Amino acid sequence: MRVVIAPDKFAGTLSAVEAARAIATGWSRRVPDAELVEVPLSDGGPGFVDVLHAALGGELIAVTVPDPYGEPVPATVLLVGTTAYVETAQAVGLHLTPAEQRRPTVGSSRGVGELIAAAVDAGATRVLIGAGGTATNDGGAGLLAGLGATGAGAPLDAGPYGLDGLTAVDLGPAHAAVEDVELVLASDVDTQLLGLIGATKTYGPQKGLTEDELLLVDRHLQTFAELTDRKVATVKGAGAAGGIGFALLLLGAERVPGVDVVAGAVDLAGALVGADLVITGEGAFDFSSRSGKVPYGVAQSATAALVPCIALAGQVLVGSREMRALGIEAAYSIVDRVGEERAFAAPAESLADLAERVARTWGR
Repeated sequence: MRVVIAPDKFAGTLSAVEAARAIATGWSRRVPDAELVEVPLSDGGPGFVDVLHAALGGELIAVTVPDPYGEPVPATVLLVGTTAYVETAQAVGLHLTPAEQRRPTVGSSRGVGELIAAAVDAGATRVLIGAGGTATNDGGAGLLAGLGATGAGAPLDAGPYGLDGLTAVDLGPAHAAVEDVELVLASDVDTQLLGLIGATKTYGPQKGLTEDELLLVDRHLQTFAELTDRKVATVKGAGAAGGIGFALLLLGAERVPGVDVVAGAVDLAGALVGADLVITGEGAFDFSSRSGKVPYGVAQSATAALVPCIALAGQVLVGSREMRALGIEAAYSIVDRVGEERAFAAPAESLADLAERVARTWGR
């Protein structure tokens, strides 16, 4: 039996590499003669560079950039030939700051702009930006400032509240900084920037924005969009990573699903040849997984290869009908199996135990 194991990270507990190893460990305990192919993935969020480095090799360039609040944080640029890969979460990730210390109203994405500048300085003529998992919600204004853009009436790198009073934006220096460089936005969602289904309303609460703050932040981002290009704010992916997608689209970036970038790099399609089963997974498997998340991307590839796909997750928050709409035959929850306390205390062991149990049904 050939089983392809292609999970995303389990946010806050396991990297994609660790999750794949745990699933393989549990499965092999039940089906020791199975051929297990580990293909850890990313949707553009945390782990994007690590997964690509494991698959592609290349040179890791260490840089230091500002975190959302201006404090220095280490990050890396992966350079493969003249193509560079950077990860927004390394500079401004939600995981960098404890929940009680997050200040999304003043958090800036400037560090991402400096990461891109470092990639260009290293000789990259093509830069793929994995966008997701950020603590910022500034519409990418800080990113543009990190590439040289300036604002009149207010700074661009002081977070969304810092945009209050902005009267003009000069993107010229930012365009010049990436002249002749192909930018690719590899995002985990296709959300637009503004409104009821925009970045702030959809993902602002998980970054720590209150209901009152949501309205004010969205108003500031609307002003920012009107001073740059309001039409771009409605493009799919503009709301990715708190609006970093918007900034990159303003600079002419092409938008692609992050999971497609990684799946191509690790040759997921090739791994599926001759497979009997595909196992994917993530921390919380819910209907938002359809918006560019790893399980949906894996399920689509599995369907094309006529291979059944199942999911293991920390929590399963969809019913069987929604699950099948995503292309998943069945999904299994760690929390349901071992309880929430043990799931967080011993995530690798808990995931391995779940995989071992699931192998009783699917490992024949």
